[in-house]
Amino acid sequence: MNNLVANWPQDRRKRAEILTDKLKKVKQHASQHGISETTFKSLCHHHPPLTDNSSTKPHGRTKLLVPSVALLVAAVIIGLGYTSMDKFRTNKCALENNFFVMEVTRPVTNCSICTDVKQVRILTNLTRELFAQHAYTSRPFLVKGETGNWTALTSFSFDFFKHLYHQIPSGFDSVEEECQFFPFKTNFLSLTDVFEMDKNRAELKGEPWYVGWSNCNPEVAAVLRQHYQRPHFLPEDSESSAIDWIFMGGSGQGASMHLDYVHRPSWQAQIKGKKTWHLVPPPECEHLCHELKVDVNPGDIFFLDTNQWYHDTLIQPDKNSFFKCTKCKHWTYRKGNLKQHVKKMHQQNNIEVKPTPNKNFVRNIYFDALEKEIIVRNN
Repeated sequence: MNNLVANWPQDRRKRAEILTDKLKKVKQHASQHGISETTFKSLCHHHPPLTDNSSTKPHGRTKLLVPSVALLVAAVIIGLGYTSMDKFRTNKCALENNFFVMEVTRPVTNCSICTDVKQVRILTNLTRELFAQHAYTSRPFLVKGETGNWTALTSFSFDFFKHLYHQIPSGFDSVEEECQFFPFKTNFLSLTDVFEMDKNRAELKGEPWYVGWSNCNPEVAAVLRQHYQRPHFLPEDSESSAIDWIFMGGSGQGASMHLDYVHRPSWQAQIKGKKTWHLVPPPECEHLCHELKVDVNPGDIFFLDTNQWYHDTLIQPDKNSFFKCTKCKHWTYRKGNLKQHVKKMHQQNNIEVKPTPNKNFVRNIYFDALEKEIIVRNN
């Protein structure tokens, strides 16, 4: 400690000692991660030594600013996982995209999606007109009695999907290369692993399992769509995703609490078994909104904006069925008809369009996720 620091008040010397110790630890950590001493020192801009005779004496906080900046920069570099300064300088992104980044950059939710909602609305005998009154509020609702002619209710099973993917081997490649596979809490590394499990486990007599995957393979999609139809109450000019999502497994925890980032609301058809959905409003709406739970049974179609509602699922025990499967689809309006339909729905329901605080998206309480999808897709 030089003479200048030695003459500082005791509390300031103590802070300097703490900072020095931290800086030494960061320097040691940086060295272990391949950052040279020269590079580490270059993080500190040259600062002339201070003397008691200096004509201008900066405030005590300023004296500690340079080592503080070095400490912060080095800590950030190491914290982000960079093992060398070269990689840090050349990487286009300081921070790779992940769920944490998506969460902290998530647009603020308009709490009208959940204000005064205390339970999931259940609808039957749905028409397009009735559907339009509910579909674009981002409020969840359950539709019953609309899948009676689906052969999926009797055809879909573990063996059905196993046989289908072995008939179309390129389907496995599509999941690996283009789509997604969610092992959740299992030890499966791929969809191939799932269909190689032994018979006892496949029939839920062994270790429990629950998995999900999306299908991007057109041959597989062609077979799947022979067994289910697009719900008749969806608007004629709506556009469905080409991707199918399938979730299946035994009783117990399904997906943990999360938010999706798919830019569109979705419908989920329960094929077999019983699933309980637990819905939680976003943090900015917790003071206004309630958590919700709803049981979804075979043949039910659940409409949920998973971009707005945090959700987890629980698969209920069912002695009559060893197989639980959910079929999911995302949908949206075609861009050319969006504004016209928004205007029409607002007039019918006497709803005022209110922009949210987030200026990146012009949003309203009807077409929250839908407009975002169109903006993102056409940029």
